[in-house]
Amino acid sequence: MGRGKFKSKPTGRRQFSTPEDMLAGTSNRPRTFRQKEAEHEEEEAEEVSEEESGEESEGETSKTKGTQGIIEIENPNLVKPKNLKARDVDVGKTTELSRREREELEKQRAHERYMRLQEQGKTEQARKDLDRLALIRQQRAEAAKKREEEKAAKEQKKAEARK
Repeated sequence: MGRGKFKSKPTGRRQFSTPEDMLAGTSNRPRTFRQKEAEHEEEEAEEVSEEESGEESEGETSKTKGTQGIIEIENPNLVKPKNLKARDVDVGKTTELSRREREELEKQRAHERYMRLQEQGKTEQARKDLDRLALIRQQRAEAAKKREEEKAAKEQKKAEARK
């Protein structure tokens, strides 16, 4: 078979349904997801109406999809969040903190404890700072004393020079 200018598609030829096939519902066209879903919902609605008419006493049982009816799953990711009203909230109940939150709280408490000890002068760093501060005060006191002596000596020289 000659190809010519254009290659044929690898998917093959398209198949069209005739209007008779469409009316009869026997077309070869695959069903789309929406059509399948609509059919599934119709089936469920029919089953629910049959259950209501036949078994009104068993209101607790519900139709489950797929394998959910066979296997009971305790997956926390599948649990839908429950909306609580303000009056139903238990104030006394404490929630568990995550690991990061716990570590953050411990870090803050340790820092506060360290700062309290620092203010009281009980930590090693505080002792070093206080020693350094005492040394600086002593040096400044000596320097001030020396300046006072020099000032007094200067004034004495001025007083002697005037006489």
